Order: sequence, then structure tokens, then C-alpha cells
Amino acid sequence: MAQSQELLLQPARMLGSAQALEEVAPLRDARWYLAPSEGDGLEYVFPKGALAEKRYLTADLLLEGRFLAVFLLRLHESSSGRTFHLSFGLLNGCSARMRLPLEAVHQNRWQYPREGAWLKPLCGGDIVDLREVDRLTLTILRKADAPVRWCMTPIVATEEEPPKLTSPLLPNGALLDMLGQSRLYDWEGKSRSAEEVSARLRQQLAEAPSAAFPKGFSRWGGWKELRFESTGFFRTHHDGRRWWLVDPDGYAFWSAGVDCVRVDTEAAYDGLEAALEWMPDPSGEYAAIYRHTEHGGGRSINYLAANFIRAFGKEEWYARWAQIALAHLRRFGFNTVANWSDWQVAREAGFPYVRPLHFEPRQTPLVFRDFPDVFDPRFEQDAAAFAEQLREIVDDPAFIGYFLMNEPTWGFAAQTPAEGMLLNTPSCATRRALAEWLRERYGGDAALAAAWQVDTRLADVAEGEWRQPLTATARDDLARFSTIMVARLYDMLSAACRRVDPHHLNLGARYYTVPPAWAVEGMKCFDVFSINCYDQRVPAHRLRSLSEPLGMPVLIGEWHFGALDVGLPASGIGRVRDQAERGRAYRVYLETAAAEPWCVGVHYFTLYDQSALGRFDGENYNIGFLDVCNKPYELLAQAARQSHERLYAVAAGLQPPFDEPVEYLPKLFL
Repeated sequence: MAQSQELLLQPARMLGSAQALEEVAPLRDARWYLAPSEGDGLEYVFPKGALAEKRYLTADLLLEGRFLAVFLLRLHESSSGRTFHLSFGLLNGCSARMRLPLEAVHQNRWQYPREGAWLKPLCGGDIVDLREVDRLTLTILRKADAPVRWCMTPIVATEEEPPKLTSPLLPNGALLDMLGQSRLYDWEGKSRSAEEVSARLRQQLAEAPSAAFPKGFSRWGGWKELRFESTGFFRTHHDGRRWWLVDPDGYAFWSAGVDCVRVDTEAAYDGLEAALEWMPDPSGEYAAIYRHTEHGGGRSINYLAANFIRAFGKEEWYARWAQIALAHLRRFGFNTVANWSDWQVAREAGFPYVRPLHFEPRQTPLVFRDFPDVFDPRFEQDAAAFAEQLREIVDDPAFIGYFLMNEPTWGFAAQTPAEGMLLNTPSCATRRALAEWLRERYGGDAALAAAWQVDTRLADVAEGEWRQPLTATARDDLARFSTIMVARLYDMLSAACRRVDPHHLNLGARYYTVPPAWAVEGMKCFDVFSINCYDQRVPAHRLRSLSEPLGMPVLIGEWHFGALDVGLPASGIGRVRDQAERGRAYRVYLETAAAEPWCVGVHYFTLYDQSALGRFDGENYNIGFLDVCNKPYELLAQAARQSHERLYAVAAGLQPPFDEPVEYLPKLFL
């Protein structure tokens, strides 16, 4: 396998309680390993700088068992202690090929594409110098209860790009059945035939007209017991005790939403065709189940759509899905079609909805990950084009508001945007603005060099490849300037949106957690501050201390709980024992959030389970209210309805929130 331009890496020792097994592996040149605990794994040692002239790391792997395992590959600079890391998962029962571009050590990219059974490769940690790297470790980051058993070949460092794996090994045969379920395992509630699924869908359609909001809800899902001034649009209001949203008729509104109200079970199958038991003719009756995107997922197949086509035909299936889906939302007690949804369906039905805006600057270059060059004069034009997405819905009363973006990847970096820019972008307008800001702060080159404790000039900050170390003072200055960058980003986008649409709420940027202080300081232009929060419950103290000085309420854009009892490889970011426990965890999260005076809503992620084969990035979670066969998880649905029926009484302080003990388990997600 090794060639003259390749470096073959073999494990030097086992870490933790990991074991190398003396069994024949199904992959050529591979060896079996067993890891009983998180942190177990393998260590590879090589001469310092051996990777400096290489471009890729590659190996073939095969994961046994039923459940996801997440691996953590680290590249270590032993002399400095700096460590780059890449996490990834593997699809059970299907061989995978890791193809890690070593350019990733610059941290200018957070996520690389999923390839087959190699799932969601994510970068993190430090920026490292390959000339200083002398050690690699591969350990188990997350796992289910049982030990992780996998086989893999030696890791190879190569100058050439390794070929993609096009014919993976499937020791147990296809992974999905014709209904889109795992074909390798059984569980209570698994659908047994296409006829069973079609009969269920037709029954759901017959029952759809009787579905209704909980008693006491207004036509928009607001609370009829409390009314303020009506404006014809959703708005925010503080009544002296707590924050509310207000519906178009003036009723107090608390947003109980569910994300991804769409036919959302796509399975990414590039290189995995043999893992599918059934693939109908893509030009025939089932043509609508196939999708191909050049950027962000490749080819996918949607078995939920196939199940609806089978029941209602290729002409009527989508309209029938929309009727059934909105009926489920009313029956479950939701009053908001939340992010990533087919918002056009909600608009046509007059069902309150939010909408994500997509920021893809056509003229402005990026300076670090997805952060644009906000001092480039072209950014204003891109902001104006961005706001045009709102033009078609400026007069819609059912539209609550818009998110400017979702989980910007610069927020996941250990580096601030200004630091990442300095280390990755030799020339841009924002670097020149940074140099001018430092000139105003320090006055000249000598003062800057003294403060930063490096031999540098303002001209070096303004342009060129940055080679100097960054001291604590330098990083503090870069964090301060990052606040300016963030404020300019969101101020300009927000102003452009308000010029197009002055009526609807700016719901913020859906940061992946509570943002650091330097970021929050640049986020004062929103109407509602949104974060995604996958904790056991909302972090009340941290969010109260964020809401009060900003003078705006907080909305949770994503959260969920899953389990491992219904045929999916992973639970999702929140994990509990079973479906009944999912219901209890739902009630605790939603009701304790509703009781907080700064919180105006929580949006659950998602309506449907993800595919057992994995979506575009590989996520394959039990996080839905319904499975791929449109079968509701009734224990979860009943619990949600109970909470939604009393959420206004809880929010008004008339009843205490549901807060019974829940058995939370170690998280298992990509």
C-alpha cells in the first residue's frame, strides 16, 4: 500500500484500556481494536516535521455494532503543547475512508464534507505548525454503553489526494429497507409493510380537519386571557414583569415551535448505493424523492416522500403531506412553524412561522471561516441583496420574524474572528481597518511592539503573512476589534433588512450557545436574542444576565432529546433512556423555560427523525416527533400537548413548571 511519497503510520501504543485484537479483519491490511471507555484509543509517534510536506492523512475503517461512535484525531506539537483536533463519526456496518486534508490545521475551515460512512468531520483546537507536529492520537470521544469495536488500516500520510471509497464493504448487507428504516434491527413500533404505512397516512389525512390548538389559544396561538395593543404584526412587549411576544391581534404569545416542518428525512447516499435495499427509477413515479446539490450534500434519497407518493400518488402527495403535517402541529399543541421549514406552507395556511435568511456574499470575500470582509465597500451591496429575501413577505401577519443566520462557523473557533483573519488572510480591508484601530489605540509602531511584546509594525498587521506569536495583550486587542467586526456585520445586515421590512422581528443570529462577551457586545441591534441550547434545561442565570443589559428577550432556536430504542444509530445532542423519558425531558425543558421572564419561546429540533443512513453531514438522530414512516412517537406527543396546554399559565406565574426528575444519559451525537 505504501509508496515512496507516503508515510505509513502504525500505532506505537494503546491509550487507556484500548486493546488490539488478534482476529482477522475484513479490510485488507486492517486490524481490530476494542475501546471500552471514552478516551481509549491509539497513539502514533513519528519524527518532528514528518507531516510538513504531506497533504492528506487517510485510512480505511469499519465500525461494528448498532450505535454511533465518535472519534477524535489529534495532531500534537509536543514542544508547545498546541493541539489540532478533528472529530468524526462512522456509520455502523459500512466501511469508510478517512481523507483529512492537512490544510485543516490552519483552522480556516470548521467542517469538511461527509464522504460515505465517514461522517461530519469537524475541526477544532489550536492552529498548529506541521513542522512541529510529532505525534498523532486517535481516541473515542463519544460512545453508547457498549465497548466500541472497529477495525482500521494503518494511517497513511501522502502528498497525493487519496481516491474516494466508491465500493464500501457491507458485512451485513443493505442498511435501509424500502420504507427508509434500518433493515438490520427490530424495535417496538417498527413499520412492517408499505400497506401498513399507506393505511396510516390515509387515516391521518381523514383526521386532519379535527386537529386544533389547545383551548384558550387565539387564532394565532396566542393567549386569550392577556391582551395588549394590536399592530397587525408580531412584536415584543414587556409588561413590567416579563417579556412576551404579541400576536397580530394583540394577544400575549409565547412561541412553542418545531424546526424542519418539511419532508425532512433525506439520506445522503453518494458512494452508498449498495446500502439501499430499494432505489426506484429516478425518472419515474418516484422522481421527487431524489435530490442532488453540488454544494452541501451531493445526492440524497427521501423515503418519507416515497411513503407519501405510494399512498397518494405523485401529483397529490405534497399537498397531502402539508395537510397532515400542520394537523400534527395543532394536535401536538405547537403554535409556530420554526426554522428550516417549508415556510410557504405555513404562510398559505396562516400558521405563525419564522424564516431563516441565507447569507452568501457574492462580492465580499471571507476573512476567516464564514466571516465576511465587513470593511470592504462591497459588503454594503451584499447586505442590500441579502435583505431582498424579505421582499415577498413584508405584509404577511403570520410571519413572526427572521433569523439573520445560523450558528456562524467562526463562533466555533478557539480563535476570535480578528485573530483568525490575521493568521489566515494576508490582505483584506478589515485587516487594514484593524491596523488603523491599533494606530489610534497605540499611536505608532514602537508602542504597538512594546504592548504586544513582539518585533512588529502596524504595516505588518495591515498586510502580509503573519508569523509572530500572539501574546495575551495581542489576543485581548484582537478580541476587542472582533467586537467591532461583529457589530459591523450585524448592524449592516439588520439595517438593510429594516429598510426592506420594517414590520417583522429581527430574531438574531442563532449562535450555537451563549456567546462570549466580545461577541455579545457586537449584537445589540436585534429585537430578540436567539441562541441554540442543547442543555438539559435553559441556563437561566447566564441568559438572564444577557437579556437584562441588552434590553431584549431571548428565544431558544434549537434543542432536543433522543434515545437509542427505535433503530437510529445516535440519540442526538440530548440523550435519555427511552421515548417516555423523552416526553418528561421535553416537559421539563419547555416549562422551566416558559417560567423565565426573559424567555419568549423555544423551538424544538426537529419534526422528523433523521435517516438511519445519515443526512448530508452524517447526522442520524432519533430527535423527531415522527419517524420516517410518519408514525408519531405518541408518548412524546402527549407530553408536548400537556405542556403546551399549560404553558401560558406557567409563563404568567399562575402554575409552577413541570419539574420531575429525568434520567439524562451521556450524549451521543456527531
